Amino acid sequence: MPYEERFTDAELDTVIEQGMIYMCACPAQVADGLRKLRSLYRYQLRCLENPQNDRLVHTTIAASVIEAHETLQRCLDEVIVLEKWDRATLEMPPDLRQRQMQELLSDD
Repeated sequence: MPYEERFTDAELDTVIEQGMIYMCACPAQVADGLRKLRSLYRYQLRCLENPQNDRLVHTTIAASVIEAHETLQRCLDEVIVLEKWDRATLEMPPDLRQRQMQELLSDD
C-alpha cells in the first residue's frame, strides 16, 4: 500500500480549528491523529536514511504507519460525508455549528 495524503496539512489544521471553535472534538481528534502519523512516517524515512539503523525495524514501523494513516484518512472522509461538512472548505455545516453552540451555551 503506497503512502498517500488525501488531506493537506492545511486542511487538517482547518478541521482542527473548526473543532476548537465549535467544541466538536471528534473530527479534530481524527485530524490530529493524522498529523501525528505523518510526523512518525517522516521520522521513519529519516531513520531509513542512516545506514547504521536497522532497516527492517524502520520499514516495519513505516508500513504500519501507512496502514493506520489510510484507515484514519478513510475515517475522516466518512465523517465529513456523514456530518455534511463542506469538502471544499472543510467547514462544519451551519446546523452542526448551531447545535454545538446551543449545547455549549446550555452547559452554563
